[in-house]
Amino acid sequence: MKLKRYLSIAAIGLLSLGGCANSDLYSGDVYRGSQAKTGQSVNYGTIVALRPVQIQADADNSSPLGGIGGAVIGGLLGNQIGGGSGRVLATAAGAIGGSVAGSKIEGAANKVDAVEMEIRRDAGDTVIVVQKADRDWQIGQRVRLIGSGASLSVAPY
Repeated sequence: MKLKRYLSIAAIGLLSLGGCANSDLYSGDVYRGSQAKTGQSVNYGTIVALRPVQIQADADNSSPLGGIGGAVIGGLLGNQIGGGSGRVLATAAGAIGGSVAGSKIEGAANKVDAVEMEIRRDAGDTVIVVQKADRDWQIGQRVRLIGSGASLSVAPY
C-alpha cells in the first residue's frame, strides 16, 4: 500500500512539472543566449492596432511528462476498481484515459497570453509582432523594434 502512495506522489510531481514550461521566452524583455553580445538593428514606429492573442508552445518545447504522469495516476486509480481481469482492464483504461487527460492539461498550461501589435515604422511600412502580454501597450504609443526577421521584439521608446 505504501508503494501506491509513493507512486501517486511521484505521478503528481511529474504532472506538475509538465506544466512548468518557460513562457518568458515569448517576452520582449527576454533574450536567448545566442542573442547576447550580438548587434541588433533598431527601428522606430507607432502602434496602430492591438489584438489579444495566445501563443501555444511548439511541440519541440513540450515534454511527455503530462501524458506519463496522467497515465500513472489513471492506472493507479483504475487499479483500485474490480478484481481479476476486470482490474487489469480498468487499470489499462485508466492509464490510457489519464495519459490523454494529462497531455491535454499540459497543452493548456503551455499557452501564454500575448498581444499582436501592428506597428507602422517610421520608414512607412507596417509590421506585425506577437509577443507575451507583459506590458500595457496603447494604440499611438511610440516603440522600438529590435532585431530583424524572425527575431524581432518590441520595447517602449
